[in-house]
Amino acid sequence: MASEASPYRLLGTRIPYIEGPLKVSGRAEYTDDLTRPNLLVGRLLRSPWPHARLRSIDVSAARKMPGVAAVLTGEKYPTTFGVLPITHDETALAVGKTRYIGDILAAVAASDELSAERALAAIQVDAEVLPEYSDPHVGLGAVAEPIHSRGLNGSNIQKEVHQHFGDVDAAFAEAAHTVRVRGTFAGVTHAFTEPLVTMAEATPDGRLTVWSATQVPHYLHRALSEVLGIPLHRIRVLKPEVGGGFGGKSDPLPHEIVCAALALETGRPVKMLLDREDVFLTNHGRHPTQNDLRVAADAEGHLLAYDLSAVIDGGAWSSFGTVTTYYNGVLAMGPYRVPNFRYHGRRVYTTKPPSGAMRAHGGTNVRYTIETALDELAEKLGMSPFELRMKNALPPNSTTITQFRITSTSFLACLKAARERSGFDEKFRKLPYGRGIGLGCGFYISGSNSPIHFTPKMPQCTVHLKADMDGGIAVHCMQADIGQGSNTLLAAIVAEVLGVQLERVHVVPVDSDVSPVDIGSYSSRVTFMMGNAARQASERLLALLLAAAHELTGYPAKQLRVREERYEVAHRPEVGVSYLEALHKAMEHSGALQASGAYTSPPMGGTHKGARAGTAPAYSFAAYVAEASVDAETGFFAVEKVWAAFDCGRPLNRLAVEGQIEGSIHMGLGQFMGESMNYRGSRLLNPSLLEYKIPTPQQMPEVEVLLVGADDPEGPFGAKEAGEGPLVAILPAVGNALYDAVGVRFYDLPVTPDKVWKGIERRRAEGTPWKGT
Repeated sequence: MASEASPYRLLGTRIPYIEGPLKVSGRAEYTDDLTRPNLLVGRLLRSPWPHARLRSIDVSAARKMPGVAAVLTGEKYPTTFGVLPITHDETALAVGKTRYIGDILAAVAASDELSAERALAAIQVDAEVLPEYSDPHVGLGAVAEPIHSRGLNGSNIQKEVHQHFGDVDAAFAEAAHTVRVRGTFAGVTHAFTEPLVTMAEATPDGRLTVWSATQVPHYLHRALSEVLGIPLHRIRVLKPEVGGGFGGKSDPLPHEIVCAALALETGRPVKMLLDREDVFLTNHGRHPTQNDLRVAADAEGHLLAYDLSAVIDGGAWSSFGTVTTYYNGVLAMGPYRVPNFRYHGRRVYTTKPPSGAMRAHGGTNVRYTIETALDELAEKLGMSPFELRMKNALPPNSTTITQFRITSTSFLACLKAARERSGFDEKFRKLPYGRGIGLGCGFYISGSNSPIHFTPKMPQCTVHLKADMDGGIAVHCMQADIGQGSNTLLAAIVAEVLGVQLERVHVVPVDSDVSPVDIGSYSSRVTFMMGNAARQASERLLALLLAAAHELTGYPAKQLRVREERYEVAHRPEVGVSYLEALHKAMEHSGALQASGAYTSPPMGGTHKGARAGTAPAYSFAAYVAEASVDAETGFFAVEKVWAAFDCGRPLNRLAVEGQIEGSIHMGLGQFMGESMNYRGSRLLNPSLLEYKIPTPQQMPEVEVLLVGADDPEGPFGAKEAGEGPLVAILPAVGNALYDAVGVRFYDLPVTPDKVWKGIERRRAEGTPWKGT
């Protein structure tokens, strides 16, 4: 296990979040905390039909009501948009059809909430009800009324992927052992604390300003321009503090565009705060999925092939769906060597709230299926689950069959640490009935290698620095801190390189007028890409300071070393200058010092269709062990402890990394233990935090975090991601622990006590005892 000792002054230590004092004192400003003079309230009228053709929407009575400033319907802004340029199929308000219960039909801006709600009630909608498609399997073939005209061959298929590497059929023909697993997964949503909220103001100078709780200010900027028909330079996007996102704020969302449209229509500022039901209906959460997997291995346990297929419920819109469809396949490729691989994935439109990106996007469901199958395979082989994983681990500096470039990996170290710290060998199949221990592993991308937008060609992240006579350093970057601590890391990197105290560095809130483009907080890209850009910018600013120190000391810059608030001669430390002295000297030539840094990931990937999906400059690796207890009479179970061994390269802020791992485990346990978007047909039955079952603090186990990664050669100071990858391993670790406890496999998530009890009773009825019971 890696030592907490760090060769750096700040990086690698435990750095409290720089915005922490503002948050704990209630002084941090979120979008709903903001106001403007003459602010109007925005409200949305949502569809009661899962699928209908709109004959007319009569808003005449609503427009005449007291306090109403504007009423909008879809015909004024029919331009489609979406997070992926290749699948623009969303509209801000419904145009021609409504495609799910909750689709936005009309919007109102009024002087107060009551007036807005009364206006919504006065709107008359005439619609022809169309066939409902709540089951994605029904939409695999031709349907009477496709949800979207772009569905493949008259079906509701949004995206279909076929990939085949090697010879899967030959591998299965030669296999000594095979395992087949079907995993089914309910949809889950992000359940972030801060609801979706946007404020917009159109001013007489022809500019539009939008404040929004978003993970992707740049993508929102683009979507506003496209749909509203306003040049980018006349739109200003600001991101205040964001109270969690987890992927649910990584699309430009309809309410953001509608709010801006109402501001344009009225000439007054408008705020739109969605209630929790609205947030559930906006969704863009994890896709309901059915995965079918076959695994082939030889007699010694070497993996020979995966044969994987998936039906993915996309809901009403494309969102990130094309990426999801690829990820559900290609992210099966680690952390093991798999020489033959076949995948058939289909993402299907349904008349339900849209699915999208959620923490560990595309990798969570398939990882559960794989890790469950590998545990079954190990049992067939009479082999320890650890030995099977170790035998098949991807080595460093290797390439997968799908052409993923693996640089650093400490996966074997993860396995070793989790095995030893948990006492796995002493407990596995040896604990009393009702107690069990299980292993789950994973890997994830450190940022997508391929940007979503290819024009104009530009870096994936840019950081600007400005140091002025007061000694403060302003940092500008459009990366979105959504609570994960990226502002703190950005400031710490700058302070580390320049040798200054952290308090000198001020990260300027995201503002598209002054922040250089970063494409957003998603795909676990921020640490790697922002970190490298920030390091480059800081090194360029340091070069200016060292040049000034050379003028003051007479020693060349290469003989100077950086100390805290001081630059001194390496072999004569008594000779040196302070940071402020060097700064003021450098300013004699140019005034305030400025420097810029950028990051673009190197070319990688194959030439096959979809080759860019899943490619990343680095990957994280994980091995988790969970210990669980089960009450066989009721089916209730508890996860007692988790040993989480994780390879994020060098952890630059241990406090943040440990928090991300613990938070990921909580979120993964939610999906495993009870979180589920429940439907009757297309109607969501539990759109509130009362009925949507997030684990309570009492259900959270003790977590021992084991950070074991070696430095990544391309990551900033050796770092890789730690925001999403920590989630995927916990689900199979618990599933495999329950099997060890009571001898029942669970393939259908979430795993609720009734399912556990039924599994135990089924095994008893079959007369197959487990651990003597």
